[in-house]
Amino acid sequence: MTGLHEGLRSLLDGDLLTPADPGYDDARTVFNAMIDRRPGVIVRCASRADVVLAVTFARENGLELAVRGGGHSVSGLALTDGGLVVDLRRLNAVSVDPEARTATVGGGATMADLDRACAPYGLATTGGRVSTTGVGGFVLGGGTGWLDRLFGLACDNLVEAEVVTAGGEIVRAAADSHPDLFWALHGGGGNFGVVTSMTLRLRPLPESTLALLLWPPEDGPAIVRAFRDLMHDAPDTLGGGAIYLTGPEGEDFVPAELAGRLALAVVLVHAGSERSLRELAAPLFAAAPAGAMVAELPYDELQSALDDPPGYRNYWSAEHLESLPDEAIDTFCAQAAGMIVPSASQHVLFCMGGAVARGPDDYPIPWRQAGWVVHPFGLWTDPADDARGRRWAHDVCAAVRPWRTGAVYLNFIGDEGRQRVVAGFGEVGYARLASVKARYDPTNLFRRNHNITPA
Repeated sequence: MTGLHEGLRSLLDGDLLTPADPGYDDARTVFNAMIDRRPGVIVRCASRADVVLAVTFARENGLELAVRGGGHSVSGLALTDGGLVVDLRRLNAVSVDPEARTATVGGGATMADLDRACAPYGLATTGGRVSTTGVGGFVLGGGTGWLDRLFGLACDNLVEAEVVTAGGEIVRAAADSHPDLFWALHGGGGNFGVVTSMTLRLRPLPESTLALLLWPPEDGPAIVRAFRDLMHDAPDTLGGGAIYLTGPEGEDFVPAELAGRLALAVVLVHAGSERSLRELAAPLFAAAPAGAMVAELPYDELQSALDDPPGYRNYWSAEHLESLPDEAIDTFCAQAAGMIVPSASQHVLFCMGGAVARGPDDYPIPWRQAGWVVHPFGLWTDPADDARGRRWAHDVCAAVRPWRTGAVYLNFIGDEGRQRVVAGFGEVGYARLASVKARYDPTNLFRRNHNITPA
């Protein structure tokens, strides 16, 4: 295989790494420190031609293929043991057309790349809540973020995509070109090829405000009720979540009694001024938060303000809820007691609705109608905590199941079995996706994902 690797290396615009090459270990490091996979070869693509060469090489040599954008998959799907990784990170250019209000985004771009390119024009689109997330995987999985109630899901803003198929063909997927593939890219993930670029619709966003309000954990049930009631009548410009976390240390707005200890935070993101956010969220400000940070920020800065640092061990899951009665809130709050503290873990309740729920109902996104999603987001440092962290996430999901819809946003979970994959697309959606899969990837070359078996 070494000779074949050298032959591939000689054809690339980018470069190729094997375990013997300097930089290999850095290139195989992903967001989740729990993942330790050793690919046989990593192709760091510098052009779409490199992607075609890498996909063809993997197919012709029977190598398991993984595609890396941001590397944020909690189960490490961006890597493979012994196989080939198509590393897209060099394909991270973003081009903004302010007249058309679109951005053309390279397959390896992160949310930070996209947000910074859009900022000079006062434009934005729905982005992930962590700026190091890859745009490609985020959008292809559906894409929920702080302002999705206003802008819709990220995939609702997909205009077209350039895709390298399993056969090495470059196709344009849009409403008027390969419409079946275009449909499948709205939530179907990386099952159908390597997206080397995509065009996204942008929206005006002249101002944005972030608020982080803190309370002691015992205040949780009352505060989460107040947050629920606030969001019931809130305009689409307001998004946010109730989050149990370890109180940040070294921040002036965090009282000493909460620093390094379990706390309840309410995060609010508003497409508007600080003054209007304070008016909208007056009931929460009146509930006497122990600490508060409120700031008008450029959207690209807001998007990176709450980033989770790399290097933690990760385990996540999620359940979408049909309703959020008082009993569900009490249950959610009680589960915070099992979270690892201190750590970077977060016990999250996100509000959905708005433009998410009003979005196209044809796409394989059965979770868009849920009003709320519970997301145990476990991050810790000690391997000895692995079993405890996983158990906590499972316990959270089990506790809120009386109110669940049964559907799930697959970007929020790892490998939880085939039935959860089907739940991510719905039975009808999965069957239709399997037919599209059979056309574009009949041998299931692209299987390092929430996989859809070709029909």
